[in-house]
Amino acid sequence: MTAPADGKSPIEVLLVEDDPGDVLMTQEAFEEHKLRNRLTVVSDGAAALAYLRQEGEYADAVPPDLILLDLNLPRRDGREVLAEIKRDEQLCRIPVVVLTTSQADEDILRSYQLHANAYVTKPVDFERFISVVRQIDEFFVSVVKLPPRG
Repeated sequence: MTAPADGKSPIEVLLVEDDPGDVLMTQEAFEEHKLRNRLTVVSDGAAALAYLRQEGEYADAVPPDLILLDLNLPRRDGREVLAEIKRDEQLCRIPVVVLTTSQADEDILRSYQLHANAYVTKPVDFERFISVVRQIDEFFVSVVKLPPRG
């Protein structure tokens, strides 16, 4: 299976987020704007790595074309997850957008040092949050040419 070549086909998006409210808002953004991409959610860093490596209950998981990653996660911190993704020969090609509430310069710098593809601060306002998710989706589906799935 390969990533869409025409920029219009749905892509697989993995959301790594432990806050149920942020998960719901992201899901609503996908639904409200009729985003055809498939959104899969895992709620901690260890589950994210198991999903990406297709281990255990995720043995049949479809590799994502894009990862939306929160930094402050249980079990494995988002920074650890990002570092492992970018160290892994198979996973490193998947674009990772850090989507977090942190506006700390050290988090931004560290994320880019770990080769995040983008760093986006989550807006607290619902409408703005929806708009940001839609813009991320638009950019990675309509503008960017994604690599083929591994």
